[in-house]
Amino acid sequence: MSEETKNQEVTEAATQDELDSFVSLKKGDTVKGTIVKLEDNQAYVSIGYKYDGVIPVRELSSVQVDNISEAVEVGQEVECKVVSIDDEKEKLVLSKRAIDSENAWEDLAKKQESGEVFEVVVSDVVKGGVVADVGVRGFIPASMVERHFVEDFSDYKGKTLRVVVKELDREANKVILSQKDVLDAEHEVNKQKVIAELTEGQQIEGTVQRLTQFGAFVDVGGVDGLVHVSEIAWSHVDKPADVLSEGEKVNVKVLKVDPEKGKISLSIKAAQPGPWETAADQFKTGDIVTGTVKRLVQFGAFVEIAPGVEGLVHISQISHKHIGTPHEVLKEGQEVQVKVLELNPAEQRASLSIKETEEAPADAAPRAEKSRKSNAPREVVNNPNVSLSNEGLSVTLGDLFGDKLSKFK
Repeated sequence: MSEETKNQEVTEAATQDELDSFVSLKKGDTVKGTIVKLEDNQAYVSIGYKYDGVIPVRELSSVQVDNISEAVEVGQEVECKVVSIDDEKEKLVLSKRAIDSENAWEDLAKKQESGEVFEVVVSDVVKGGVVADVGVRGFIPASMVERHFVEDFSDYKGKTLRVVVKELDREANKVILSQKDVLDAEHEVNKQKVIAELTEGQQIEGTVQRLTQFGAFVDVGGVDGLVHVSEIAWSHVDKPADVLSEGEKVNVKVLKVDPEKGKISLSIKAAQPGPWETAADQFKTGDIVTGTVKRLVQFGAFVEIAPGVEGLVHISQISHKHIGTPHEVLKEGQEVQVKVLELNPAEQRASLSIKETEEAPADAAPRAEKSRKSNAPREVVNNPNVSLSNEGLSVTLGDLFGDKLSKFK
């Protein structure tokens, strides 16, 4: 047998083998191939058949694909299922999505059981959250994307997220993923680490994260601590938003750390010099300053002469005239001039006087003398029937009815 004849027989045998394999290809078969060409609405796959198969865009992914190049690329190896085959028209339709879906459920079940963290790419932003292709359509609700509230997810498309399987229901074709669970777990680990390193009395820099009616949450190393409204400033603060803003850098002092509850109490004012520490340099005995009436009590008024520095004006030091209660002449919020009688920064006490800033009235007389004069009998002019003797008033019936009584004699 000639060499040429031998080569021809080998070629014919190979061709027959290929034909046998072509004939055995049928609907539902699983095949492997390589992406050789991309078009707008389909991808061509070489699977070693006599003609290439095509994957329509709808069969590429379990999620909507706007551009085929987002799902596959030329040269990529893929596993597909034969959807239909028509040798007469040389039309072979394949589905990558069908194989991905079959493989995905088992893989996702294992990930859910182990709590594995894996990466996904956001393929679409929909109402209520975002979507990722995990072999099947994976949905990440808005509340499970981040630890914080996100108002607009429009810039999340194409973003890589680290997620865990939150919920799996094959019958309902439902896959719920969560990145928040991943972030929460990492935050908790970091929180315990930070708390373990914090000590009471320590001063550190933090960032204001959130403002509420009762205080401010300040980030100290990735963990939030609470600065109660009473610990924001030495002066009174009605609302934290009046003096702080989110994102602002502040120095804080650690007041308390509770590892079991994971709570940190902080103070902004304690990290600053106290008003009484500087009061001795600001005020001297005898100084006359402007203050604000903060509180009125039965025995006097508390007047603030500097933020956080209050002194007592005793009721006897309010006015030159006698008053029953401070409310008769003062009201809270009123600005007054006061004289510093005594200042004791160590005990955080100050004695003040309002009346010593005012000149005493010229007709002022000692209270005892006034009281004595008020009890003396008043002179009645041109009245012969009234006596001003020490024996008091003396009026007789004869003085009043003398002439009339004589008629009855």
